[in-house]
Amino acid sequence: MGLAKAYVEIRAGSRKGERLQVLFNPAEYSLERANAYKSTALPGLGSPLIQFVNGDAQTLSMDLFLDDYTDPEGPLEDLLSLTGGVPKSVRERIDAFTALLDIAPELHAPPPVRFVWGPLRFDAVIEKIGRKANLFRPDGTPARATLSVAFREYRPLSRDAPQVRLESTDRTKRRQINAAESIWLIADKEYGDPRHWRVIAEASDVDEPRSLQPGDWLLLPPLEASDAPNRPF
Repeated sequence: MGLAKAYVEIRAGSRKGERLQVLFNPAEYSLERANAYKSTALPGLGSPLIQFVNGDAQTLSMDLFLDDYTDPEGPLEDLLSLTGGVPKSVRERIDAFTALLDIAPELHAPPPVRFVWGPLRFDAVIEKIGRKANLFRPDGTPARATLSVAFREYRPLSRDAPQVRLESTDRTKRRQINAAESIWLIADKEYGDPRHWRVIAEASDVDEPRSLQPGDWLLLPPLEASDAPNRPF
C-alpha cells in the first residue's frame, strides 16, 4: 500500500472541489472537543448550580512543513507528478492556504473545507493559520516554512437544525417557589431560558410575577416549539 497523502478540499463556493495537496504529511495532529456549561449562583449555596448549555465544535490542529529544497518521496520527478508537472514554491503554498481565510463573495464567508488523510475526514472551517519561515532565498522569499493550522468543525445548519427541540417533558409539573427562586430562575432551570416565564405565568394565572412569594405554587406546562420566545424580557 502506498503512502496516503493528506490534502485539504474546498467544499463550497466558486473553488468547490479544488484540492490543496500537503507536500509533507503532518508528524502529529491534535483533536479537541469540549462542552459549554452555565453556572448560576444562588444565595446560601456553597457552589453555583451547573447547567449544560451546548456542545462546542471539535477542533483539529497541526503543523505543516514546507520546503523548496527537500522532497520527502525521492527525486524531483516524483514531486512533479504530485503537483501536475509544475512544482509549487513555499510562497505559493503559503498563499494558497492563507487564501482560505478570505471571504468568498458568493458565500459571504470563508469557504468550508475538508481535511483528508487516510481514514480521517474532518469537515471544518479554517479558524487560524500561523506561519514561521526559517530559510530564505537571496531575494528574501521564504524557501522553508512551517504553517500552524487550526480547523474548527463545521456543520451546515440544515444538518443540525433537526436536532434542536424547543420542548420540555410531556407532563405538566407543579412546583412551589422557595426563598431563593423567582419565576425567571425557575423558567431558566426548567426550560433553559428565563424568557419562558410567560408560559409559566399564563398556566399559573399569574398577572404580576413580582408579587409571587415563597410558598406559592406554579404550574409548569410542556413547552412546545411555538412557545419559543421572539421578544425580550
